[in-house]
Amino acid sequence: MISLRPVGQHAAVRRAAARAGMGCIAVSTMRIAPGDDATTRARLRDALAAPIVVFTSPNAVHGAARLATLRASRKRTVCAIGAGTAAALQRAGIGDVLVPPRADSDALLSLDALRDVSGMRIGLVTAPGGRDRIAPVLRSRGADVVRADVYAREPMPPPARAWHTLREARGHLAIALSSSDALATFLAHAPPDLLAKVRTARVLAGSERLAGEARRLGFADIRLAASARPADLVDAVAGDAAGVGAARVAASRDGRRRRAIR
Repeated sequence: MISLRPVGQHAAVRRAAARAGMGCIAVSTMRIAPGDDATTRARLRDALAAPIVVFTSPNAVHGAARLATLRASRKRTVCAIGAGTAAALQRAGIGDVLVPPRADSDALLSLDALRDVSGMRIGLVTAPGGRDRIAPVLRSRGADVVRADVYAREPMPPPARAWHTLREARGHLAIALSSSDALATFLAHAPPDLLAKVRTARVLAGSERLAGEARRLGFADIRLAASARPADLVDAVAGDAAGVGAARVAASRDGRRRRAIR
């Protein structure tokens, strides 16, 4: 399993892969840079004061919690892009959160609370790039969106040791995909001698949008996961891994049986 998570955020993918009997190669293509200036604080204060507040990632929750106290309010409806973001909000003191059945922008925008929002003020706690579909759709529905970018994703070339590990890797590769920017940066920096190997990897996409981005970038073997959560991404390939393992065990037993007959 290739994890393209930001620096320091591979642990969940590594644990999920280990539970399925797979190894994990960490290949960071970006780092998280929290915002900490007067403008960001003011925008966050305005966003949190809205009657509806949307958080687009666990990093958005962590970035906001560094700048302000997040606590539940009866006057405020809080929406999270997925279960991971909802869990981060709960740890920050907000337990009553609306979560869509799938962790993607379209599912979030289908929540009843975000359908009829004409004339309403909505706070969007997020980062530049990534889920830029949310704000335009909410505005097209007549909402006044107050956007607070509380962190930024800074692209970075993966370290040389990551490429060395990939060169040495044996067996089938799978890419845990939760960010199209991360995948694009990964390909842009991949050494020429590794490109062919990388492109044969199976992409485990956390949403239809990510699956489409993977196809656009030239990948052919793509599996759609239930969400971008590490456990769901691993589940999209774990069945194959188990099948391969069972086939190897069966082949080994068959070989021993044949030798015994001879």
